[in-house]
Amino acid sequence: MSKLEVPLNRRAYQRCAAASADRLRLRIAAHDLPSGAKVLDFGVAAEGGLEAGRRLAEICLAGLGRVALVPSHAFGQTSAHSPAGGAAVQVTTDQPIAACMASQYAGWQIVGDKFFAMGSGPMRALARREPLFESLGVVDPSDVAVGVLEAARLPPDEVCRDIAAECGVAPEKLTLCVAPTASIAGTLQVVARSVETALHKLHELGFPLDHVRSGFGIAPLPPVAKNDLAAIGRTNDAILYGGQTTLWVRCDDDDILAFGPRVPSGASSDHGRPFAEIFARYGGDFYKIDPLLFSPAVVAFQNLKSGHSFRFGKLEPQVLAESFEIES
Repeated sequence: MSKLEVPLNRRAYQRCAAASADRLRLRIAAHDLPSGAKVLDFGVAAEGGLEAGRRLAEICLAGLGRVALVPSHAFGQTSAHSPAGGAAVQVTTDQPIAACMASQYAGWQIVGDKFFAMGSGPMRALARREPLFESLGVVDPSDVAVGVLEAARLPPDEVCRDIAAECGVAPEKLTLCVAPTASIAGTLQVVARSVETALHKLHELGFPLDHVRSGFGIAPLPPVAKNDLAAIGRTNDAILYGGQTTLWVRCDDDDILAFGPRVPSGASSDHGRPFAEIFARYGGDFYKIDPLLFSPAVVAFQNLKSGHSFRFGKLEPQVLAESFEIES
């Protein structure tokens, strides 16, 4: 794959500055640490909200995708049971590889003294810790770095210094956006990964990602859970059992027919029960879960080369209702 230079971090940095300037309306907080690093709190001590979550998701996409709240039909258009007032998180992008794989994918485990977070965002393209980047062809020669941390507490200054060093930037050029999964913004930004999970599944299966030209995804927004563990279950289920992704590709139809049936979450042997139950079954060891489970319930392909369309998978509203604890 040829190298593509994309200003991922600079685009995200500008969106962080805009969010910080609008922090009162967004109900977020900004903190300047002794090292000069900036931390934006989207839901740890600050309350955050829907617009904060939408902006956080777009920061995570490095501004190369649009995120919107729309009505959800994951439970059927006429169903009396719909999560969070029937809201869904919709994502569109014409730069799916750069936005989702080089930026949004949560591929960096951040570990410090009594601190842990899953790191995503364009800072990953600077650190390039993951073998994934060898095949993406995306580079970002930037002097600023932006990360999104899924964490229950704000990172200490030592962690920020370490991240800046990994990214090759000065600490004062680092901005970290933080939200726990069990918050409005945190829940929304995780559910905004319907396209990303489909792309990552395709990558794991060996499908050439440069065939994918555009992406659209939608998944229901769950109720905010009482704690992060429960929230991880609900946000995963939103995509596994309610996520629908459409990919515009340019390839042979035979390639779609070969890979397509294996892309939806239903192709995994672990599919069929709420994620919290699956997680407990494996003793809380995330890495024992079948990695092919993590993809949308439905994946459609529109082939720009042939003009043909293909659809694989199905929604599972009963599992969603159980996961979201919807009472009739």
